[in-house]
Amino acid sequence: MTLVAERSLRATRPLVSRHLLGCGALLLTLIAGYTASRVTGAYEIPHGAKALTRAPAGLHFHISEVATRYGVSEELIAAIIEAESGFNPRAVSRRGARGLMQLMPATAVYLGVGDPFDPRENIDGGVRHLRSLMDRFDNNLPLALAAYNAGERAVIDYQGIPPYRQTRQYVKRILRGLDDTPRDHVGLSSKNRWIW
Repeated sequence: MTLVAERSLRATRPLVSRHLLGCGALLLTLIAGYTASRVTGAYEIPHGAKALTRAPAGLHFHISEVATRYGVSEELIAAIIEAESGFNPRAVSRRGARGLMQLMPATAVYLGVGDPFDPRENIDGGVRHLRSLMDRFDNNLPLALAAYNAGERAVIDYQGIPPYRQTRQYVKRILRGLDDTPRDHVGLSSKNRWIW
């Protein structure tokens, strides 16, 4: 090894040691902060809001806009979209329901939704439909959800949630997802409190 190379090596050793020491201190700080946040729950997201956080960024604005327009919570809209289509705007069910909120073709026509695969039109039509069901069933969210899934006629005929396995699972799934959401943010916006 030449004399110049040896001096260069000696000069970089303290520099490397200081960098490693700094990285170690940073890592310990991050670990301590992460551990403290997990213990206190500082960064926990309310369960009902989890569907909203999983929604693609482009949908947040549409969901928020429609939620305000129709007095339905953003968390509820996002939970329905997640359950219906998994946030896939091109989703088509075996029965022919289409788009984010899985509107049946006849329902889409009735609601004036020209393109059920257009996220903006689909969300607007789906929430208008949900709002009408909530009004129809006196803001009883389980009944409105059952009607959204199985049809209004089925809920009326059975005078409650129909005994269809898929519908009962659907209602439970959405209500469970909203379980930790404050009650004034579940069914209606805070100006129109929905009573559980």
